[in-house]
Amino acid sequence: MPDVTDPYRELPFPLTDLTRNAIRFARGIEDPAIFNHSMRTYLYGRFLGGQRGLRPDHDYDDELLFLGCVLHDAGLSGEGNGDQPFELDGADLAARFLTEQGLPPQRVEIVWDAIALHTCFDVAMRKRPEIALVTAGAGYDLGAGSPALPPGYADRVHAVLPRLHAGAVLYDAIVDQALDKPQKAPPFSMPGELVRQKTQVAWPTWHELMAQPDGWHDYDGYPPST
Repeated sequence: MPDVTDPYRELPFPLTDLTRNAIRFARGIEDPAIFNHSMRTYLYGRFLGGQRGLRPDHDYDDELLFLGCVLHDAGLSGEGNGDQPFELDGADLAARFLTEQGLPPQRVEIVWDAIALHTCFDVAMRKRPEIALVTAGAGYDLGAGSPALPPGYADRVHAVLPRLHAGAVLYDAIVDQALDKPQKAPPFSMPGELVRQKTQVAWPTWHELMAQPDGWHDYDGYPPST
């Protein structure tokens, strides 16, 4: 049986027994566009870490960074589609998989945090590199920007991991899940904003949320703002 990681040997992935199993797992449950995005997330996260002077397996655990990246959108798979926002569903699925693989709980927790927080940019970027670089890499793959990649590097990456309309596929996956299960896209969240853009349904205002019939009635008798 051919090694599932053979196509990726041209790129600097940390290929251990555990990361190979994670590649097999993610590739088996995710849309190819989402899987390729997840693999590129590691490459760009590692690149951005290097721009900040962070060295793999010296300033951060390279295996944990890879696991957080390759599994960060597992919640957008059929297997990962539960009743929570996709980030939490994905973090829970990844934690179950890694626990079954024998990863110690304290290491599982780091990957869980990286996945659960990967759409919370300002929070994730203040966490340890294994968490922050998942968010940074995922954002870079969808938006590029600065710092610029070395000449030809993106071409090398895309030759092995083609984009396959990644941004469009991610949008549809998030929105389709949330339209089926609205609790997955609460107001003011990133999934909630994507659903709002799709449906054009207005979010409730702060006042409307506070004025729910079964709420605490904090606005009763409160003077209107000027």
